[in-house]
Formats: sequence, C-alpha cells, structure tokens
Amino acid sequence: MLTILGFAMIATFLVLIMLKKMSPIAALVLIPALFCVAVGQGAKLGDYVIEGVGNLAPTAAMLMFAIVYFGVMIDVGLFDPIVRGILRFCKADPMRIVVGTAVLAAIVSLDGDGSTTFMITVSAMYPLYKRLKMSLVVMTGVAATANGVMNTLPWGGPTARAATALKLDAGDIFVPMIPALGVGLAAVLLLAVVLGRRERKRLGMLTLDEALATGTATEPETVLVGAGGGNDRTRKNSGGAGTGTGTGGDAAQNAGPDADGDIDADGDEGFKGLDPNRATLRPKLYWFNAGLTIALLTAMIMELMPIPVLFLLGAALALTVNFPHMPDQRARIAAHADNVLNVSGMVFAAAVFTGVLSGTGMVEHMADWLVDAIPTGMGPHMAIVTGILSIPLTYFMSNDGFYFGVVPVLAEAGAAHSVSPLEIARASLVGQPLHMSSPLVPAVYVLVGMAKVEFGDHTRFTVKWAALTSLVILCAGLLFGII
Repeated sequence: MLTILGFAMIATFLVLIMLKKMSPIAALVLIPALFCVAVGQGAKLGDYVIEGVGNLAPTAAMLMFAIVYFGVMIDVGLFDPIVRGILRFCKADPMRIVVGTAVLAAIVSLDGDGSTTFMITVSAMYPLYKRLKMSLVVMTGVAATANGVMNTLPWGGPTARAATALKLDAGDIFVPMIPALGVGLAAVLLLAVVLGRRERKRLGMLTLDEALATGTATEPETVLVGAGGGNDRTRKNSGGAGTGTGTGGDAAQNAGPDADGDIDADGDEGFKGLDPNRATLRPKLYWFNAGLTIALLTAMIMELMPIPVLFLLGAALALTVNFPHMPDQRARIAAHADNVLNVSGMVFAAAVFTGVLSGTGMVEHMADWLVDAIPTGMGPHMAIVTGILSIPLTYFMSNDGFYFGVVPVLAEAGAAHSVSPLEIARASLVGQPLHMSSPLVPAVYVLVGMAKVEFGDHTRFTVKWAALTSLVILCAGLLFGII
C-alpha cells in the first residue's frame, strides 16, 4: 500500500506542477501533507517537517547568499570588461561570434539564474547575429547548452535539489564533478567552433566596417528586457520576453546597442551588454571584487569552509565594501529579494515533501519495488542508470519533480546494491544541458522571446546537441571514476 501511495503522491505532484495547477512551493507542501494524513500518520507531520527543515537549512542559506553575492557582482560591474572583451574578440567573424556566445553565457551563468544569463547574452550578441544575418537558433542553442552545464553549480539549483533530496552536502556532490563538467563545457566550446565554422562557410567572413555597410538601417536592433521598468525603446522589440528576475533585472534592463541600434565604428561601444552608466557601478573597486570572487571560488573548491559559510561571509563583505551606506545596501538586497525568496522558499517547502516521503516509509517501499523491477545485473550500475535516465526525465519534468520525486527512489534502490548516494546525486546532474531547453523551464522563454526565435525551431535544433553534451559529461564522469 505504501508503495502505491508513494508513487501516487509523486505522480500527483508531477501532474499538478506540469499542468501549472499549483506552484512548486504549494505542491511541495500540500500534496505530501494530504498523503501523510492518508497513510494515517498525520499526527507526525510536524516532526517530519521540523527534521527536514533542520537538514535543509544549510542548503537554503547557501542559495540565499550566493544569489545576493553574484547579483551584487553584476551590479558593480565585475563582468562588464569580460563582456566587452568577448565582443571585441568576436569582431565580425561568425565563428568567433558563436564561440563568444558560449563563453559569455558560461561566465554570466555564475550567478546561478538562467533568466539573467539569457538576458545579458542575447542583449549583447543579438545585434551581431542580426547584422551578419547569422542563424539565431545557433545563438539560442549554444547559450542554453552552455548555461545547462553551468547550471550544475551548487547555487544554480539542481545540485542544491540533489543535496536537499538526499540530505547530502552540496560541495561533496559538486566538487568531484568539476573535471567531468569541465569536459562538458569543452564539448560546448567545440560545438560552438563547429557551428561557427558552418556559419562562416555559409556567410563568409567580413570585417567590422563591411558588416556596418551591409546592415539595414531600418532593421530594429534593440532586443532587450521585455517588460516592466524599461523605457519605450527597450520594450518595443522585446519579442514577448518575460520580465527579468532578481539579479538580472537592473543589470540587463538597459543592455544592448546604442540608441539608434547601430554598431559603433570601434566595435565596442555599441555592444556592452550591460548599461555602462548604471548607478551601481564601482570601477574603483573592480580588482577588490575580482580578488574576492577568485578567493571565494578557490576556497569553495578547496573546501576550506562549508559553502554556506563562504557565501554568507562573501555577500556580507561585498555589500559592506561596495555599498557602505545602509540605504544602498537595502536597495541591493531588495533588488535580488525575489530570487532569494523563490529559491529559499522552494528548499524549505521541500522539507515537507522529503520528510513525508522518508518518514512514512514510502521511499523505502518504493525502492524495494524498484530493486525488484531492475534486472539483477543492473543493480550495481544504478549510478549509470541514473545518469542515463536524467537526460530524458529532466527534459520531460521539472527539476523539482525529478530531484524530489525520482532521485530519492533511485538512491534507495542503489543503496541496496552498495551504490553511494553521492554517486547517484552526481549522476543525476548529467541531464542538465538538455533540461535548460525543456518547455518546463521558464528561462528558455526569455531566451527565445528576446532572440525572436520560435520555440519549436529552438527545440529541433538544440535537443540533439544538448543530449550529446549530457552523454559526454556522463562518459567523462565514468572515465574519471566520479560516477
């Protein structure tokens, strides 16, 4: 009975959030609460939730302060020179432009928010693609796949969900995966080179002056943030993109080319991707912020302190040094409050789901059934099975559904064959390059909307390359002995 109820709870949760009948946070709380009562253990619901909240508090803290930290770094201009350097590197060479798209998307993905990444990447690169008549699905496909690889960062979501669902430390999951993810990122760059060469062969290679001469003056080039807060120029060509959230809203709002939509003659000024005159810039503190970020990432990789503590200290220091006045600090925190609340709220809501699933014994019964269903010879290879399953499952369901509904069951099944939950958690990250093009990911609509690409065209082009990238990461994980 518990097996049937467990699968019914997961199925109910998945259907409701996929049909958008409930928000993930509401579904994570209400559905397990109802099923807890249904199995006759409603009196213990409070104990399950309190235990779950205690286990998940470090993960929630890490996400909260990582979002604030990287949001502040975008606000103060840490990434501006990188964006300008990439655009200077691109010039008017289609291959360089595609490679630059991948590099820019990967770098901006450090803030852990897909919408921010796509807003900055598209607003910086779109005018170049339009001037040279390059394929826009190449831009959206490369950006989404690069972001998918980087989405595995501990504060990006999937790693935190895996850690939450299996009650593991996010650093223990992520740090050993770095070599495999590095290979995945290299595969994205190789893909960008191949696609860029194809575009170069189709279009030829122009100088920047030639690109300017061939541009059509009547073609509107301003494709920026689509709603809320922008002036008329930034809204008129949004292509239906949704609003930016949290970290991306202020930084990307005025991004893109100059007012008349043209490329400046030096190839730089018209394509900064971020407003060069925003009030939050702190150019005199650039090297301090760069050093702080490098030190923070180094300490995380070396595991000098728990990741939540590192980001808590980093966010506090970044705010204090860059915005010494209290009103400015409050304004920066408020600017990123939406992201913080949504992500941390999801984590704490997950305490109800995972608490009920494990506390009632549902997960054990489901795992026993799954163990019996899997051929005996496959049991010791549950990590590989998880990695393969993550590719289609994270595309056809949300990360919430996969990590909170499926991964715990796979982990229990693996434990019966002495497969470590850490291996299951790492393998579960493999499908993220494809997941970022899923129709269940809101950020992908920002990407295709701003780029004026049909979602179906983006899907047909991207799915095969993203799935191949996922398989490369899985193979690299096996080769390095990580999975």
